[in-house]
Amino acid sequence: MRGFDRRLFVPLALVASVLSLAGCGYALAGRGSFLPERIRAIGIPIFTNTTPYFDLEQLFTERVRSELIGRGRYKILPEATGVDAVLTGQIVSLEVAPVSFTREQQASRYVATITASIELRDTLDDRVLWRNASLVFRDEFDAASGDNADDPAAFFGQSTNAMQRLSTEFARTVISSILEAF
Repeated sequence: MRGFDRRLFVPLALVASVLSLAGCGYALAGRGSFLPERIRAIGIPIFTNTTPYFDLEQLFTERVRSELIGRGRYKILPEATGVDAVLTGQIVSLEVAPVSFTREQQASRYVATITASIELRDTLDDRVLWRNASLVFRDEFDAASGDNADDPAAFFGQSTNAMQRLSTEFARTVISSILEAF
């Protein structure tokens, strides 16, 4: 072909491919949403806590709110009224178990397991948009010296950083699951 420059063909073909996908509903991971467009305000009341561990519900609720606020698409309110959808949660259990030991048979690493029930409900239609009645979230941590690794109360009383990380990763998992329809 006369006037055809092969060096331009590849970049132009790439641009054409990207533009053709733009209208197909593809989105970057973590940025898409399968929620109805009319959902703008989401209420997230304090989760309930059926564990014997004090303030888990406060921390986990706050982390979930922060994660959803960070996505930038929704107005987040702490109540269930005057919103388009309500996200409710219940912290069902918390377990900490050692998974590796030192030569002296002291726990050096442990796994924390949170079980929760989470539901997002459309308030207009009163229908469930997303639910996981038995969401299990696990994360591993190195034991701090002096921790009793199989006692969650002792662990969470002394290890604030681990609790912050656990709640943050839990929130990311929950919000990604909801928005990406997993």
